[in-house]
Amino acid sequence: MYRAVTRQIEVLVEPSFLPERSSAEHGRFFWAYTVVIFNSGDETVQLKTRHWIITDGTGRNQEVRGEGVVGEQPVLAPGERFEYTSGVPLPTSSGFMTGSYQMITQGGEPFDIDIPTFSLDSPDHRRTLN
Repeated sequence: MYRAVTRQIEVLVEPSFLPERSSAEHGRFFWAYTVVIFNSGDETVQLKTRHWIITDGTGRNQEVRGEGVVGEQPVLAPGERFEYTSGVPLPTSSGFMTGSYQMITQGGEPFDIDIPTFSLDSPDHRRTLN
């Protein structure tokens, strides 16, 4: 599990390789990742946008920006959490992802929170992030 905390908002990510959706022969490797966002602060916040940087095993980057996550812009009161699962394909058997979410307070103040950098590795390709 990978973890980052920004302004008392915790982001946990757990990636998992999906061999049934992958094909080494066709250069397609697929991972699911589950994200938990937990508000341990004392103010209500809303997730507005996402920004992902996805890097494959050759070092090629792809940036993804968009509104919310999985079609939602969740509001998190103090002590609340939001969990979702999404997926990502890569043309290589390894890579990593990192990024940020833009949040906004009830008072209208926008701020970014970190998504921890996490490794995407197929079972035959293991490594550690520094």
